[in-house]
Amino acid sequence: MQANQRLLSLDIFRGMTIAAMILVNNPGSWSHVYPPLLHAEWHGVTPTDWIFPFFIFIIGIAIAFAIGKRKEGDFDRSKLLEKILKRSFIIFGIGLFLSGFPYFPIHKMRIPGVLQRIALVYGISATLFIYLKPQSLFWVAISCLMGYWALMTLVPVPGGIAPNLEAETNLGAWLDYTLMSGHLWSQSKVWDPEGLLSSIPAIATSISGILCGLWLRTKDKTDYEKVAGMMVVGAVLLGLSWIWHLVFPINKKIWTSSYVLHTSGIALLLLGSIYWLVDIKGYKKWAKPFVIYGTNALFVFVLSGLVAKTMWRIKIMMADGESVNLQAWLWQNIYRPAFENIKTASLAYALTNVVFFLLLSWVLYRKKIFIKV
Repeated sequence: MQANQRLLSLDIFRGMTIAAMILVNNPGSWSHVYPPLLHAEWHGVTPTDWIFPFFIFIIGIAIAFAIGKRKEGDFDRSKLLEKILKRSFIIFGIGLFLSGFPYFPIHKMRIPGVLQRIALVYGISATLFIYLKPQSLFWVAISCLMGYWALMTLVPVPGGIAPNLEAETNLGAWLDYTLMSGHLWSQSKVWDPEGLLSSIPAIATSISGILCGLWLRTKDKTDYEKVAGMMVVGAVLLGLSWIWHLVFPINKKIWTSSYVLHTSGIALLLLGSIYWLVDIKGYKKWAKPFVIYGTNALFVFVLSGLVAKTMWRIKIMMADGESVNLQAWLWQNIYRPAFENIKTASLAYALTNVVFFLLLSWVLYRKKIFIKV
């Protein structure tokens, strides 16, 4: 693949990731979900825990391709920074809108969130990419990982609490509660999985994607050398993650440094496999649904959240006089009775969501409508 060609494997990887996110975010019943489709409760990792960092990793690759082209010639750094900042604010604003929809309770609306973290990480890592060489970016990533490990394990928590990795008493939780009390994740209220401090290692996740993107854009390496490099580095990162896990456990909710190594390693192995299969060997037909999904990934993610929230608020009157929301009605009257295994019924509901948004993406794709920020 030439450096100036579109990276089809990245489109497929992006589409797979958004489809997986819709799948795990929309079960028929949260009480009945197959374990791989749930996040790890605390320490540890499941395939569901890979999804969010894959997005961050993909953003890094996109930065390397999009901004890298501009860096090769004369470019106006101030205008590029203005564009990056504008895009970051828009994505952050969309995240706040999704968080507050439909009532927008300003006094208790959640400030952190998935899109908010994406906005923050994109803005910082894209800016770093403009100013720094690849070697410097590598050391920034190392500094993020080591610095975060030191903060979380060596620095006492204000109030006389020893350094710890517990949900409600770690340093990141203290910082989030101190700065954003009343505006945190509703299921905890005292800490947030997309908090401020854990955004530091998330920047390292993005930088790992940038470095991968630069590797893929290298003109003096063959396609097979590129795949080999991705596979070797991915395997090394995966191995190092399990070693670091012994003292700094893999944990998605606080985005530990070992978690960054683990998910970046998995991302490299998966993307390398897709790159070999699609961009080198030319086996593309199987991946068409994921290409379609990936073309409007941000729009589909936001719309899926809005649809879910809307369905929870549409009330349907039952025969006994009680009302349930539309999602619960569909679950109780269509999906639950159709399957003997309740977890399979819950999965079927989630898969229906995946197919629905695939069809919507297909319509946009056919009409060449690509909604970008």
